Amino acid sequence: MAKVVLENLTKVFGGKVRAVDNVTLEIKDGEFMVLLGPSGSGKTTLLRLVAGLEVPTSGKIYIGDKLVACPEEKVFVLPKDRDIAMVFQNYALYPHMKVYDNIAFPLRVRKLSRDEIDRRVREVARMLQIEDLLDRYPRQLSGGQQQRVALARALVRNPKVFLFDEPLSNLDAKLRIMARAFLKKLQKELGVTTIYVTHDQAEAMAMADRIAIINNGRIQQVGDPWEVYSKPRNMFVAGFIGEPPMNFFDASLELKEGRVAIVTSGFEILLPEDLSQLLQTHIGKEVYVGIRPSEAKVARKKDLPGENYIVIKGTVIVSEPMGDRQYVLVDVNGINIKGIAHVKEQFRIGEEAYIAIDPYSVYLFDKKTEISIIDYEALEKIRQKEEAENNLVIN
Repeated sequence: MAKVVLENLTKVFGGKVRAVDNVTLEIKDGEFMVLLGPSGSGKTTLLRLVAGLEVPTSGKIYIGDKLVACPEEKVFVLPKDRDIAMVFQNYALYPHMKVYDNIAFPLRVRKLSRDEIDRRVREVARMLQIEDLLDRYPRQLSGGQQQRVALARALVRNPKVFLFDEPLSNLDAKLRIMARAFLKKLQKELGVTTIYVTHDQAEAMAMADRIAIINNGRIQQVGDPWEVYSKPRNMFVAGFIGEPPMNFFDASLELKEGRVAIVTSGFEILLPEDLSQLLQTHIGKEVYVGIRPSEAKVARKKDLPGENYIVIKGTVIVSEPMGDRQYVLVDVNGINIKGIAHVKEQFRIGEEAYIAIDPYSVYLFDKKTEISIIDYEALEKIRQKEEAENNLVIN
């Protein structure tokens, strides 16, 4: 096992396109790190740099304590000497070889003995439950079976690092869910450092120890799944993580009744005292407001789900039943907000509906930089202090 360290890593194609732009990242020993981003964000190029399939323009790559790439020092270790194994999106199985030979191939390249190769192949086939497939050709296998064979070929080498490039994208939805659970369980049992590329945020949230969110070749945020979901650093992260995507609209922050209020052309959200305390220096500024659909409760009646909620009236644009939940898009004086409603409550287009919003669930981003202006750590400290003071009063 080994950690992987990237220092100021840059890759430029054709002298113009910066596919990877000054990335610094450490993947811990035994960690399952997911590189998440939209198509063209640079995540696959980053993986290929670690694999040695691309040469960096500048920066350093360490696998364990070994420097494997650094143009400035004229260091470049070939892929075969990096002790890594990569599973590709299309599995890259040799069509003319049986499953046994596909798995054995990297061991034969290393000139291991026939007995050792046979022992390792059958051991990994048993682990992945593909023993009965060893005499078949790839064309005779389903997508899920091919995925396991590709995984077996990677596992058989006992590498220091696994690299996965969207290995589940060719599977159907049900099989993909089963495969990601299997992969996560297997990775934890083996303890192998793993870097996994995907554009599927549900896949990333389900599998990762930590997620590195990438856009335009740059890392936007690194954190565990809950952190990147609940404390997004900027609008890109907030909008990319979460399904359905976060609602965004323009507003200004103004002083109302001694507290900070989010003011739009259609409504106001008066913020609690602790949040207001943190936002004093932002009064008078233009912001982007973000609200997750799961945090906007839609109902026909003006109902308050909790003490701090504020209620906004609007008009139903469309409803989307999703089996166990229902999303309703509501027009509030020109601002469209998607919220969640009870699945059995039927909404008609054009009828009135009410949206209940907890002010603590609102996200605020600077309009110029699109960076979050809420200091979540400071807010947590304020709330912990208030809770401790309340406990003292009670006792």
